[in-house]
Amino acid sequence: MIRFENVGLRYGMGPEILRDLSFEIAPQSFQFLTGPSGAGKTSLIRLLFMSLKPTRGLIRIFNRDLSQIDKQEIPLLRRKIGVVFQDFRLLDHLTTYENIALPLRVVGKEEAEYRADVVELLKWVGLGERMQAMPPVLSGGEKQRAAIARALITRPDVLLADEPTGNVDPPLARRLLRLFIELNKLGTSVVIATHDIALLEQVEARRLVLADGRLSVFD
Repeated sequence: MIRFENVGLRYGMGPEILRDLSFEIAPQSFQFLTGPSGAGKTSLIRLLFMSLKPTRGLIRIFNRDLSQIDKQEIPLLRRKIGVVFQDFRLLDHLTTYENIALPLRVVGKEEAEYRADVVELLKWVGLGERMQAMPPVLSGGEKQRAAIARALITRPDVLLADEPTGNVDPPLARRLLRLFIELNKLGTSVVIATHDIALLEQVEARRLVLADGRLSVFD
């Protein structure tokens, strides 16, 4: 589904922050991306989401060479990828419900088709009473849960989550992890970037470990 071959990344004229990354994300796989702060986990997530281009090397996504993809095609490919960024990226002028429903509206679905699914998911992440709240009045943890729900609502082929449990308490973190596991069982490949050791110990999964700009894979 996704393949990196000898990928390197640098910002501007600075040194490479990611070097010689070679790995694959298989269909229906589950993996944690770990490493110390500053190791480049967020940059790798952005490469996977195609919001960054590598300085060198080959990236293939859904059997397409990223270097050969026209810019107009990238938004269509991104629709197959759900992503949870650390800065949430909710739209302040939309309610929580409308933020979660937005990916479905973008692809032309009518509200009658998706309303029940959006409401059910909001209840599952503990936001059933906050559906009509606007993002500016949500807490950090509530925004995080809303961002997770928005990424999951389309049942993407790949889910990328950057520290998805960083602003929630341990019981809710376990509940969200179970949600990711269930989504994986339905066929979505999951990549969770985290330095939360307690989270890592709750499920046996492949680990992609970043350190000093290089990646080690532990199956």
